[in-house]
Amino acid sequence: MSKILNETYLGDEAELVGKLITAATLPSTSLDHIQKKAETLVTQVRKSRLNQGGLDAFLYQYDLSSNEGIALMCLAEALLRIPDKATVNKLIRDKITRADWEDHLGKSESLFVNAATWGLMLTGKIISPSEKDSHVLNKTLKNLVKRGGEPFIRKSMAHAMKILGNQFVMGQNITKALKRSEPLEKQGYLFSYDMLGEAARTMSDADRYFKAYQKAIEKIGEATQGKTPITGSGISIKLSALHPRYEYAQKEEIIPYLTKKLLDLAIHCKKVNIGLTVDAEEAERLDISIEIIKNVFCHAELNNWQGFGLALQSYQKRGYYLIDTLAEIAHSQKKKFMVRLIKGAYWDSEIKNAQVKGLDGYPVFTRKTSTDVSFLACAKKILSYPEAFYPAFATHNAYSLAAVLEMAKLAGVKQFEFQCLHGMGYTLYDQVVGKNNLNIPCRVYAPVGGHEDLLAYLVRRLLENGANSSFVNRIIDEKIPVSEIIMDPVKKLSETEQKPHPHIPLPRNLYGSSRKNSMGINLTNPDEIKKLYENLKNPSYEKVDANAIDPENILNTAHKAFEHWEMTSVEKRAACLDKTADLLEHRMAQFMSITIEEGKKTIPDAIAEVREAIDFCRYYAKEARENLAKPQNMPGPTGETNQLFLRGRGPMVCISPWNFPLAIFMGQVTAALVTGNPVIAKPAGQTIHIAMAAVSLLHEAGIPKDVLQLCPISGKLIGSKIIPDNRIKGVIFTGSTETAQQINQTLANRSGQLVPFIAETGGQNAMIVDSSALPEQVVADVVTSAFMSAGQRCSALRVLFLQEDIADKTIEMLKGAMETLKIGIPRELETDIGPVIDQAAKKTLEEHIEKLKHEKRAKLIYQIPLKPEHEKDSFLGPAAFEIDNINLLTREVFGPVLHIVRFKAKELDQVINSINNTGYGLTMGIHSRIEETVNHIQSRMKAGNIYVNRSMIGAVVGTQPFGGEGLSGTGPKAGGPHYLLRLCTERTLTINTTAAGGNASLMSLNAD
Repeated sequence: MSKILNETYLGDEAELVGKLITAATLPSTSLDHIQKKAETLVTQVRKSRLNQGGLDAFLYQYDLSSNEGIALMCLAEALLRIPDKATVNKLIRDKITRADWEDHLGKSESLFVNAATWGLMLTGKIISPSEKDSHVLNKTLKNLVKRGGEPFIRKSMAHAMKILGNQFVMGQNITKALKRSEPLEKQGYLFSYDMLGEAARTMSDADRYFKAYQKAIEKIGEATQGKTPITGSGISIKLSALHPRYEYAQKEEIIPYLTKKLLDLAIHCKKVNIGLTVDAEEAERLDISIEIIKNVFCHAELNNWQGFGLALQSYQKRGYYLIDTLAEIAHSQKKKFMVRLIKGAYWDSEIKNAQVKGLDGYPVFTRKTSTDVSFLACAKKILSYPEAFYPAFATHNAYSLAAVLEMAKLAGVKQFEFQCLHGMGYTLYDQVVGKNNLNIPCRVYAPVGGHEDLLAYLVRRLLENGANSSFVNRIIDEKIPVSEIIMDPVKKLSETEQKPHPHIPLPRNLYGSSRKNSMGINLTNPDEIKKLYENLKNPSYEKVDANAIDPENILNTAHKAFEHWEMTSVEKRAACLDKTADLLEHRMAQFMSITIEEGKKTIPDAIAEVREAIDFCRYYAKEARENLAKPQNMPGPTGETNQLFLRGRGPMVCISPWNFPLAIFMGQVTAALVTGNPVIAKPAGQTIHIAMAAVSLLHEAGIPKDVLQLCPISGKLIGSKIIPDNRIKGVIFTGSTETAQQINQTLANRSGQLVPFIAETGGQNAMIVDSSALPEQVVADVVTSAFMSAGQRCSALRVLFLQEDIADKTIEMLKGAMETLKIGIPRELETDIGPVIDQAAKKTLEEHIEKLKHEKRAKLIYQIPLKPEHEKDSFLGPAAFEIDNINLLTREVFGPVLHIVRFKAKELDQVINSINNTGYGLTMGIHSRIEETVNHIQSRMKAGNIYVNRSMIGAVVGTQPFGGEGLSGTGPKAGGPHYLLRLCTERTLTINTTAAGGNASLMSLNAD
């Protein structure tokens, strides 16, 4: 990709928008023509929709700003794929009874909408337990439900959802889709068939999708004999459907593999003479997709074939400049690309992904108007390359359509087409296609597939077109004047003072004025990756002589340092933390190198580790300023002033683990320091040099050396020489439950003042998955939580509870996903899983795996095999076992070993009890679409942090399924303020000014 494409990936939005406004500007006479044409189109659409009604009116009535719209979306995406009746009943009850369907009755002129609303309202009343018997309608419905019961409701809802699904899907297979399209083809429509099935999760998925494409190509070819790629229908291909690891980190394998697969399909299309379009996907895949497309387009076997095409997203900042790159490729081959200009369908996830990863900016525009302007600028540029492109303009926006017509006229381009989505846009394009209209072809993007494959596509369409700001919605809203709908976006954006959206801050400013978000590294940008590798140098370590450390000297130093550090202003202490964060961010590659080398972190994990350390510094600095800088005034009787002060307690011992040697180390230490406490920092023996680098950085940032001392002695010495000493005023610990209990006992045996002990230990972290969950999402979360970081997170998933109705499918998919994971050297970007921390950890894990292999109550599902090169380090093949009960596990297995337990829907409470009976649980995961189920589990589960995935599109982008350390670098652990305040002494100051007319005063000082 060219340099300008990389620069505009996350580039300055305001600057780029200014260029696009200039590029999209047209003469005033052309603008008049566009306005008149757009007004005619909108007026005709409004007239025709009164007769047709249908889905556009339905989406308008139930937009996503309403509870009813959300309920419908949940039902539509889940109802048809839930295998068991009990869960279907719960889903219907959960979604239908929570919505106010009656409020929508009679609000639409569409018979379709009113009929659907009446049915939904009746269903809601049937199954709602809160309706009064005196209501006549309710009595009638009760009689109905007595006769039909829940099966009646279930079948009715399922049928209704099938009708809704059919509005978006052309047919359940290609044969049915071709048959259904015949009447529309006679009107002048063309089709591009998309085989439903978004991203492959396994190689078997990819093989199945590839075969589906092959079959579809053959069938489409048979149906379009005698036509060309331009005059006949074609096929749309998703590269993500052809390989489960279609991502930048795997490009060395992916590019040649997908080049061959796509070439095979393209050759097949050439043979039957139909067009092939490669769909556009997420921005982070653009680089590798263009390289694959170029390889195929330029292949000798496709010479003289004009049927190869791709979709180009105008909501991407790189879209406008990508046109030039594509034109260069087309010119080099002396043939045309078929280019489908679209606005884009992944906006929500693009925004969140950039925020989670702490990128410099967003790959997409933050204003809808900017995307509309970009669409016009891109259209104008595409039309300026008639020798390079056969263009297709995909839009449901009447103004955009009219503008393209005018720009094509100005450019003298007569050969082009429009495109729309099946189920939407027909009322608009019925005025365009056919000899009786403009006689310009419109190609319909037509999804094909069963209801189980509908989910991702359906939700994306609902999100795009069900939102109350969408053109599809606004065009049929009679309350909105036509003039407002057809407003020139170029003029509108030119008059907008703040070009980036003011309510979508840059990832850096995600937390507003409270603190800066830590910056990440874009691991899909070649320039950033090259720079990272240049700075990822092998670290040099200083030797540490733990035997030379005198515990008594350390204790004395910390004790003496307390007075001057506690008297240091909160602002100065907080400023030291902010400076530490800035230094860490500036030297990210240096600290990544150490965590990769000593902590055996992969590159993404190393980035997350450093980012979380940065976040801890800024977070505790903010908390200190808010909670410690000024006394809190408290209510009291007249004449009294009551104030609450928070002060330091004294020397703290911070004992950090090896699994997060920088993030947890920094979190413990900075919280203690900013509250005015000197710190004795004891790192894990495996990661001493990371702690040394961190302490050095804190000293450089202004923390006095006597206030922060590194104490890399053995745990035994810490436990016998330092923790029992009364000069120690608190202990912060992360590690095993057994060690925490020993420390707790030691502190209990001390005489004198009771001191705080803050312990974060592991647990049998579990996830409960019911049958309303989407297996693809479950597997993605499970793989991330159980196996990434080699399973060495305190919050990693250890036990997965699967409702039996989806267990087989989910387990098979999990096995396939595990087969695609790559074990390797942590420093290599393609590595998913590195070695466990050391040989001792490996031995313990191997013993557990071998024990389960011979256990009658356990069954090995899959273990990733190791290769000869893995013998050089402490590599361990991640494994998944099915077991009959969680009680088979007597302690946490700290590594990449997952245990799966099946359960019946009626056994949910037994599952909760079995988890609670383990006695400890740091985190808990829930996958369910049913609020009633989620709330029930949350209310009964005894775990420190609960993560719920209700997402209908995909797992939460870029995060592990459980909260906790190493999450994503976007924020420290939940409960941070409590972590900080427990390190303080609370003091209340009461001044009485009422005695003796105010001449005498009484002051009391209390300490907790």
